[in-house]
Amino acid sequence: MAVYEQTYKPYKGMLTPERSRFLIIPRHTLRGVFNSKLFTAFYVICFIPILVEAVLIYLHHNVTALAIMNLNARQLIPIDAYFFQTFVYVQGWLAFFVALLVGPPLVSRDLRNNALPLYLCRPFTRTEYVMGKMSVLLILLSWITWVPQLLMFLFQSYLEGFAWFRSNLLMVSAIVIGGIVWILLLALLSQTVSALLKWRIVASGAMLGIVFIPSVFAGIVNLIFQTRWANIISLFALMYNITAGLFGTFDRVGGRILITDYNDNVREVLLMEPPLWCSWAALFIFCAVCLAILHWKVKAYEVVR
Repeated sequence: MAVYEQTYKPYKGMLTPERSRFLIIPRHTLRGVFNSKLFTAFYVICFIPILVEAVLIYLHHNVTALAIMNLNARQLIPIDAYFFQTFVYVQGWLAFFVALLVGPPLVSRDLRNNALPLYLCRPFTRTEYVMGKMSVLLILLSWITWVPQLLMFLFQSYLEGFAWFRSNLLMVSAIVIGGIVWILLLALLSQTVSALLKWRIVASGAMLGIVFIPSVFAGIVNLIFQTRWANIISLFALMYNITAGLFGTFDRVGGRILITDYNDNVREVLLMEPPLWCSWAALFIFCAVCLAILHWKVKAYEVVR
């Protein structure tokens, strides 16, 4: 409009608080994600293990159901740290595939279409942009990992009583910390791959390679050199050890093998897992590298030579 007419007026509506400004990204992105019926169906399937877990917990406290099925409560899986740890691992695998479907295109689309200047020319920092993109995965993955596991723990506590809740209270921190660390790792990895590779299929393949190729290589090295120290480069092995440490079930003895020497003497060799502090340090270094790459790639403009 012409300036001399002076018919324009400043915006007088409510301003979005700065601390929650980044949530505008997941609000619109999640709407587009669930427009896919295939993804929605897969996301619903991710809740099936939670349903199985709830049924197992309920059967432990339902005498009538056990009598109908001619089962003894002792024959069922015990509800302890190993029980919740197992379902944390199962949900972690499902969370990985959700991140594989949703994560790679989040940043790559903006880079491929030169949309970052449209974000960053507004009162929107690079940190808020990255937090907004990561929060898409953090929200999606939280609802299938630590949030339902925490509800299952409260369900078991309600049926078993306050004494069980008090004696197993440390499992709450294990569920929450383990779940948050895993989904943060997946969010950082997917955003880093998405920022480096602008095509979704290539980024998804790279994400699969980053996770599975070191795991396969670590397995080969462990088999050849009869050790477990190669697990330090496997993300799944790192998270397995860290989660086990949080639940109090970690055992450095990863296995035992019998070796026969030239004199036909048989001796037992213990395969020792890396200490927990090594797993935490390796995970920290991996996350720091991902953050450095995001800081390098996410910028308003790019000089092409």
